[in-house]
Amino acid sequence: MRFLRRSLVGLFLLAVTVGVLTYAGHIFVSAVQERLARESQEPPARERVFSVNVARLVAQDIAPVLTAYGEVRSRRTLDLRAKSSGTVIELAEAFEEGGVVRAGQLLVQVDPADAQAALDVARADLSEAQAELRDAQRTLELAHDELTAAEKQAQLRETALARQQDLRGRGVGTDAAVETAALAASAAAQVVLSQRQALATAETQAELTQTQLDRAKVALAEAERDLADTALYAEFDGVLADVTLVQGGLVANNEQVAQLIDPDQLEVSFRVSTSQYAHLLDASGALIPAPITATVDVFGTDLVAGGRIARESPAVGEGQTGRLLFARLQDAAGFRPGDFVTIAIEEPQMQQVARIPATALDANGTVLLIGADERLEQARVKVLRAQGDDVIIRAPGLYGREVVAERSPLLGAGIKVRPIRPQADAAGEVDAGMVALTPERRARLIAFVEGNARMPSEAKERLLLQLAQDEVPAQTISRLESRFGG
Repeated sequence: MRFLRRSLVGLFLLAVTVGVLTYAGHIFVSAVQERLARESQEPPARERVFSVNVARLVAQDIAPVLTAYGEVRSRRTLDLRAKSSGTVIELAEAFEEGGVVRAGQLLVQVDPADAQAALDVARADLSEAQAELRDAQRTLELAHDELTAAEKQAQLRETALARQQDLRGRGVGTDAAVETAALAASAAAQVVLSQRQALATAETQAELTQTQLDRAKVALAEAERDLADTALYAEFDGVLADVTLVQGGLVANNEQVAQLIDPDQLEVSFRVSTSQYAHLLDASGALIPAPITATVDVFGTDLVAGGRIARESPAVGEGQTGRLLFARLQDAAGFRPGDFVTIAIEEPQMQQVARIPATALDANGTVLLIGADERLEQARVKVLRAQGDDVIIRAPGLYGREVVAERSPLLGAGIKVRPIRPQADAAGEVDAGMVALTPERRARLIAFVEGNARMPSEAKERLLLQLAQDEVPAQTISRLESRFGG
């Protein structure tokens, strides 16, 4: 009986356990099915809104600025060459690299001994030729006098012959007297002919002597030039460069000893593309004298000079493109020939145009505008110029509207956006460029500028003047501090 009771109890517990497990499985399956049914229901669709930076199209008059790069050079550069060979016995005190000289100043003196000797010989030859000319002139005068006397003698002989012939005709004279008078007249005529020949010889000698005198004068002038060529003078005020001569050295004829540069007559040569060149032409196709600004960065400060375009190269060099232009600089203090400069060329002013960021345009020249209900609209504009990170466009019907400043592939016509309008404080932007220095920082910057021996004096004065102010441009400070320890 006990065995039967225990068996029934075991069967009962087993049945209860199976029932509980079955109920638990049913609950688990029901929960999973309910969860899956709840996740399969999609949430209601909601439109995505993009935040975009916008800029307003404002019609204005803009003078585009074309940027190019060029090299400064002097409009007046003279190669100084020795006109005479020999030993250099004297040099100007300023005859050195960077020496400043004045017009007419003696720069180089070559030993003039040989040239002086040649000049003395030429003067002696001239004196000899002058003496010979005076002798020939006296001889010519005597020949004239002798010819005159011979002609008078011949006239007397002819008169005597005529008288004897008359006497013979009247029966008083004789034939012998007539013959004697005829012979005398013939001899007198022969003397006249001889004197004429002597006169011609004297005239020829005088002409030859005059020619010798002219040659002597030419030789004297040449000797004077040779003597003058032993001295080399400055043709204009300027600065010396490429000096290769020392006192006591030998110099050859036509040897270049230095180069004279006028630092006040500077110009800049730069090359622009053909399309940029077309923007600088007037209606007749002539190059306009557009104003330019040349800038060179020197030790943390900018040297700036203005000028105007003066001319262009007549031909495109072999292997070159575009056009080579030249601009004359004005008030170019601190500039030197050979400086590499950045040039900003101001083009003629354009009327009723707008300036927007280049990122607002796509490859097809279209922009996205903020339309009704802040949805995007696509419109085409005419691109006129590129100005750094901006472009100048013309869109007469779109002025006053807002345009997306930075496009992305996600944006397109009809998309709803949230415009972000920058509220720039102009006064704050101006102040952000100026920094108030502490006394220690100011002293450190001034000491750095004063102790820099390579910095031009003009740049030093300009920097010290800026550092003496209460507020100093932040750009100047960053440039100077970046060179500490360099």
